[in-house]
Amino acid sequence: MAARGKKLINDPNDVVTQFIEGLAETYPCLQYLDGFPEVKVVLRSDVAVGTYDKVAVICGGGSGHEPAHGGFVGQGMLTAAVSGDVFTSPPVNSILAAIRAVTGPKGCLLVVTNYTGDRLNFGLAAEEAKSEGYKVEMVIVGDDCALPPTQGIAGRRGLAGTILVNKVAGAAADACLPLEEVAEQARHAAKLVGTVGVALSVCTLPGQEISERLGPEQIELGLGIHGEPGIAVTEHQRVDAVVTHVVKQILSLETRYVPITRGDRVILLTNGLGATPIMELMIATRKAVRELQLEYGITTDRVYTGSFMTSLDMQGFSISIMKSDTTILQWLDASTKAPCWPAGTDGDRQKPAKVAVPAPPSCAIKSDKMLQQSRELTKEGCILEASIEAGAKEIIRIKDSLNEWDSKVGDGDCGTTMHRGAIAILDDMKKCYPMNDAAETVNEIGATVRRVMGGTTGILYDILCKAAYASLKGIKTVEAKHWANALQASICAISKYGGARVGYRTMLDALIPASEILRERLEAGDDPLDAFVVSSEAAMTGAESTRHMQAQAGRSSYIAADKLASAPDPGAMAAAAWYRAVALSLKSAWCHSKP
Repeated sequence: MAARGKKLINDPNDVVTQFIEGLAETYPCLQYLDGFPEVKVVLRSDVAVGTYDKVAVICGGGSGHEPAHGGFVGQGMLTAAVSGDVFTSPPVNSILAAIRAVTGPKGCLLVVTNYTGDRLNFGLAAEEAKSEGYKVEMVIVGDDCALPPTQGIAGRRGLAGTILVNKVAGAAADACLPLEEVAEQARHAAKLVGTVGVALSVCTLPGQEISERLGPEQIELGLGIHGEPGIAVTEHQRVDAVVTHVVKQILSLETRYVPITRGDRVILLTNGLGATPIMELMIATRKAVRELQLEYGITTDRVYTGSFMTSLDMQGFSISIMKSDTTILQWLDASTKAPCWPAGTDGDRQKPAKVAVPAPPSCAIKSDKMLQQSRELTKEGCILEASIEAGAKEIIRIKDSLNEWDSKVGDGDCGTTMHRGAIAILDDMKKCYPMNDAAETVNEIGATVRRVMGGTTGILYDILCKAAYASLKGIKTVEAKHWANALQASICAISKYGGARVGYRTMLDALIPASEILRERLEAGDDPLDAFVVSSEAAMTGAESTRHMQAQAGRSSYIAADKLASAPDPGAMAAAAWYRAVALSLKSAWCHSKP
């Protein structure tokens, strides 16, 4: 049996918040929002809410990559950093809190690493912030050069090159450029940088068992920063040979991921992944500089070596190479007080480490009278309540199966995440769901899952609920055709923001067949209850069919096809399970409600 990794922590659930507290106590230029545990935001201590007179630059993502991103907050770099739980995208509300805390009239730029959950959460936060009157731009960084170009819609992962993009964006903003120009400078930098990583060990999540994926004499090439497998496993080699391979991969003429050719000048960043001594990083840097000069005729204008974007306690390193030009050098050389940028920082604390989370511009709070009226359920309200309860309980029942499937094709927590959402829905529905109003109830479900689920799954279900709410809003008596329209609207929204379609091995492979059959049976004049049941069978069939699909989206897109065939997509199975439970409950509840 694998042993648990030894960590200098208290509770695994508190590692991120306690890290932030220590960070703010260490560096006087930093504060954090008083919104733990959901809102985990580090911000500059010299920026007051709503008064900042330059473009704010915000980055973030899952924790476990320290010092990214909180360690790069400071004058001349990031204005704020948003942290999720370990390897989990930060929730929308946390991102919104950061935007509200530091964005002034000049607007803000969101720099986002190219992971599905980060794109969705930051994307929805950007849209909500715009609706509140903020000016927001977003730049996606995908600098991974290890993956082949045909890698589905997920695309190239965001790695340590993001740190260089953050420095460029922060310096451009500090120079008082307008939002559009700051965004353009960041996009320009993102196009010029490529990264490849190498691991000697697999990282260990707080409270989890030590992975035995890599043998004592093996190393992994082309890995991500979330513990996912690399592109290839090979025998341990001298570091010079490893660096030669990495540089060749970044500068490959086949992929042409970076526009760098013989005679160009570049910036080199050697990044430790968490447990690599600085001595070994310097040895790798030495070889990389010589390899570029002697083999490619490329001169290094700047060299940065250290731990910038880690993967918890992983042994290994990544190399990032960015094409140099006069403007890029100007931004990289600009002064910054970000504590973990190589320039360092100084100064005394002027303000307390902790400040309050800014409230939204307006909060819709239901009165006690409204909530009381919403609990006096009509027949339709009772049926809706029973159906939601049935769907949530089915997710709770299959939690272990979802986790088992996800352990084979993902990161193993799909069941736990869905279970957390189901439990919260059962709790909230008794307190604040206005069951007599179908649209508002769906909207509240979205708020629940956003609050508790996190990651890609939570944001996708929130988008699903928001789209369904928009479709149902204003309809006094919701009928089967309205639910069919709402389901179709939800599918369109998920596809728009997540990029998935049928055949991509996602929840849509369950929901799209269900939607098509439902509309087909309703248009044919079938009994609506029978139509729902038949469509739920189509959902289950679609979910099962994902065993034979190559993933085109999410972390499964990085897994080999033969490994994916061992299990269906857990997200599709979860969607099919709650949909079928709801359909069967609808028929049962309606039949029992007849006089």
